[in-house]
Amino acid sequence: MTVIKILLIIGVIGLLLFLLRSHGTNRGGAYVKIGMAVFLVFAAYAVIRPDDVTWVATKLGVGRGADLVLYVLVVGFGFFAISTYLRFKELELKYARLARAIALNDADQRDHQRALPSRAEPSGSAPGAQLDGLGSAG
Repeated sequence: MTVIKILLIIGVIGLLLFLLRSHGTNRGGAYVKIGMAVFLVFAAYAVIRPDDVTWVATKLGVGRGADLVLYVLVVGFGFFAISTYLRFKELELKYARLARAIALNDADQRDHQRALPSRAEPSGSAPGAQLDGLGSAG
């Protein structure tokens, strides 16, 4: 088995661990940012010194530097896709909790308003019964 296959398998296992880990912490977001920064530095270096990337690729068992860049892109895209999925899943859970809290708050306010005594007309008289001031409707 070549070195690149081992590295790619390690990358896939890393993706699996990344998927299974909890990402509700700031540390997870920091790791994503650090990984993105490392990837961008690698990309810039690959553009500036493509012969060096080809040399590294041949040492890893890959024919060309472009293939190595492609492999790194595939693994990087996997991390990005899983990170985005987990972030949206977390936001969906937050929205569900927020909607539930709003619904419970609204229901509590309606119950509170129903419990207040209503401002009804004096007992014994129907609305509009005292038209002439004497208590008779006619």
